[in-house]
Amino acid sequence: MSEIPVGVASTSVAPDEGCHILHVDMDAFFASVEVRERPELRGKPVIIGHAGGRGVVTSATYEARALGVHSAMPMSRALRMAPNAVVVEPSHHKYTEVSAHVMTIFESVTPLVQPLSIDEAFLDVSGAIKLIGSPTYIAQLIRKRVWDEQQITCSVGIASTLFVAKLATNAAKPDGIKVVPRDGVIEFLHPLPITALWGVGDKTAEQLSRLGLRSVADIANTPLTTLIKVVGDAQGRHLYELSWGRDPRRVTTAHPDKSVSAERTFDNDVDDPEFVLANILDLSEKVARRLRAGGHTAKTIAIKVRFADFTTVTRSKSLPSPTDVGHDIYSTAKTLFEAMHLQRARIRLVGVRCEGLDGSGDIQMALSQREFGWRETEQVMDQVAEKFGNAKVIPARLVQPQTERTQET
Repeated sequence: MSEIPVGVASTSVAPDEGCHILHVDMDAFFASVEVRERPELRGKPVIIGHAGGRGVVTSATYEARALGVHSAMPMSRALRMAPNAVVVEPSHHKYTEVSAHVMTIFESVTPLVQPLSIDEAFLDVSGAIKLIGSPTYIAQLIRKRVWDEQQITCSVGIASTLFVAKLATNAAKPDGIKVVPRDGVIEFLHPLPITALWGVGDKTAEQLSRLGLRSVADIANTPLTTLIKVVGDAQGRHLYELSWGRDPRRVTTAHPDKSVSAERTFDNDVDDPEFVLANILDLSEKVARRLRAGGHTAKTIAIKVRFADFTTVTRSKSLPSPTDVGHDIYSTAKTLFEAMHLQRARIRLVGVRCEGLDGSGDIQMALSQREFGWRETEQVMDQVAEKFGNAKVIPARLVQPQTERTQET
């Protein structure tokens, strides 16, 4: 096979026999798509996100990251760290389109593709090795096609397990390939910090650090009984197995959505319950449209309220039968909100989430006796929105101009 050029990528080429798992991750995905659209921004610190006072960083180029900027950081802080950065509003429709093209490239190599998010996926290439070439060659091929067809870069981790392949990608970034040979897993894993292990968050890391456990090697060399006493039976066994590179999971191609949600952050804290309910109504309609677009119905409705001091409260309620109707989602969300009896509390964020999804599309009798009528009405609204845009048909309550600026997720 002829060698495939991969541009300026830094590539770690190591023996890849038996390493049939690839983890592919786009480099600074949102930022890369925006720079592709505006080549004059290449090489500059670019931050993707809303520029308002309550904005947060969605993505950033590596030039901005070198200055300390990272995703989920408040925009105000990011701009203090990178005052010359260019802020670009996110364009989610573009990211979705590019993601679809990238996933198609993956699926042209192997049918065993497990998307993890809009910009990363696991691939099992065991069946493609005889047809195409070695795992490293396949990774080079994928990276070249992504660049040629979408003008963005990606990094690839290659290993014998999902867990190690994902860690290898972190070592390959940006714009590279990292192979962790089967007989080199322990050498690769053990120097890493305990936070590299799946399932070790801040709380677990603190518990383990009290015992002096700071590296993966420390976990591997700690008696299992001790780990179980500290973090519990299931978590202890899980961490012990991972510390020795043992991960029995396989690439799975079907990952049904577990929930559908929409949130809204207000630029200024609000204390008007009617204004909050109007936003809950709008979010309920958005979630319902997403449910119908995905062919889902939901059994449980939940709301999230974040106050000015960042305290966050959630409430949920299960329905007698599943629904994809905005009217009934709002009715439940409204009941949950009003049951909180908030007395002029200052609210920073509200969200609506639907859980317990069912893809059968089976709609039974609704909470109200008119669900069939409401569902028909909302389906017509879906068709109008698809043709003319979401702003053309909305509930009358939302027509009034809202003075509060908001940011959505």
